[in-house]
Amino acid sequence: MKVWIPHKFGIPVLGDLPDSVVVEVADDPQNLPSAPDGVEFWLPTFIGMPHDTSHLITELPDLRVVQLPSAGAEAWVDRTPAGVILCNARGVHDSSTAEWVVTGILSQLRAFPSFLRAQDRGVWTTEPYLPTDELAGKRVLIIGAGSIGSAVAARLAPFEVELTFVARSARPAEGVHAVTDLPRLLPAADIVVLLVPLTTETRRLVDARFLAAMADGAMLVNAARGPVADPTALFAELATGRISAVLDVTDPEPLPPGDPLWHLPNVLITPHVGAQVHGLLPRVYRLVAAQLRRYLAGEPLRNQVTGGY
Repeated sequence: MKVWIPHKFGIPVLGDLPDSVVVEVADDPQNLPSAPDGVEFWLPTFIGMPHDTSHLITELPDLRVVQLPSAGAEAWVDRTPAGVILCNARGVHDSSTAEWVVTGILSQLRAFPSFLRAQDRGVWTTEPYLPTDELAGKRVLIIGAGSIGSAVAARLAPFEVELTFVARSARPAEGVHAVTDLPRLLPAADIVVLLVPLTTETRRLVDARFLAAMADGAMLVNAARGPVADPTALFAELATGRISAVLDVTDPEPLPPGDPLWHLPNVLITPHVGAQVHGLLPRVYRLVAAQLRRYLAGEPLRNQVTGGY
């Protein structure tokens, strides 16, 4: 059998494998390492990256496992052939995404975007920026009580915040509320963090009603997917200045240069970089190595995508 991966440096991470297993680097869809026959285990590139190999999913006749490098699987669910196991990279992005969330929250609360604009102008100013807001004492609502949500909570806890969790369904023993509780929970939150997967249930979860329920001065942090929020409703609410936002994802994405969202002073935007850290690919390949050994041993794979995530 063959294993296709997109990076040469991943080969030694996979370690010693049976002689019957051939690992090949498929990093260029125009220059594949061999015929697609016999590829059973495949790690594709991130969708949208240079040399995107995602279209190969329809060209691998012996494919049995697609191990994604991403936590999100929405782009693959409807494309994966029947009989092929789709696995996401749950756990791989926890620390990096959690760091982005905390960085974004603190940057917005402490007015770093405003200070950076002043620095670009060469202006030393304290008005009207001081005093800034602070994280201590804030009530943080985390929508998405998975592994990334737990990582975010662990990093926020030392900041003396009050944490509330929401998931698709309630888990009373863990103190997790259901999505249906949002109308009651949103008005009490100072910061709302989105960490949900993109599914039919979460698409446009953040609509005009959701946003109107947020408290005056609250902050929306989207580290999930752009389409979780209705872009028209989001811009309309943010344009009033009533709430602020920190966005790593947008709809559309990339956000076009002329989009008015860029110019709102109460919005901090990063270009979907929450997981892009130096340690990302080593963690991905450690997961691939573990999954490949399970596959070869006939053991159940972890992180199997069912029901859209």
